[in-house]
Amino acid sequence: MKYAHVGLNVTNIKKSVEFYSKLFGVDPVRVKPDYAKFLLEKPGLNFTLNLCDGVSGNQVGHFGIQLGSTEEVMAHKNRLAEAGIQSQFDEINTTCCYALQDKFWIQDPDGNEWEFFYTKADVDVNDENASSCCATPETKENLNNCCS
Repeated sequence: MKYAHVGLNVTNIKKSVEFYSKLFGVDPVRVKPDYAKFLLEKPGLNFTLNLCDGVSGNQVGHFGIQLGSTEEVMAHKNRLAEAGIQSQFDEINTTCCYALQDKFWIQDPDGNEWEFFYTKADVDVNDENASSCCATPETKENLNNCCS
C-alpha cells in the first residue's frame, strides 16, 4: 500500500488549505477551486479537501487506500471478497478528483465508505459525471450523499 486516504468535506477551500498547510507543514500538491490534495510521506497519507456547500456535522467524505497498480486494486478486491466483503461497485478508467483512476468501493458496518484506488494520471476535470463523491449517477444511489 502506498497511502491511506481521507477525503474531507469543507465549505471554504481557501481557509481549509491555509489551515491544513500550517497543520501539516507542507503546501498541497494540487489546488483547484473545489478541491485540494496533500500527499504526506510520513505518515503515508493522501488527504483531500472537497468543496461541499451546506455540510454540517461529520465532515468525513470517505476513506481510502491508494495503491500502486490496477493489479493491486484487483488483488485487494479479490482478498476482501474471499473474506466475505463484497465491493459496492467498481470504477475502471473513471475520472475523479482530477485524476484518471481504477477503483472499487466498500462500506463498513456503519456505512463509512472506503475506496481502494490506483491513480493512472492527473487530469484537468474533477469528475466526468459532475456528481458528488466521484460516483456516477448509476452508482450514486449506492453511496451516502456527501454534500447534502
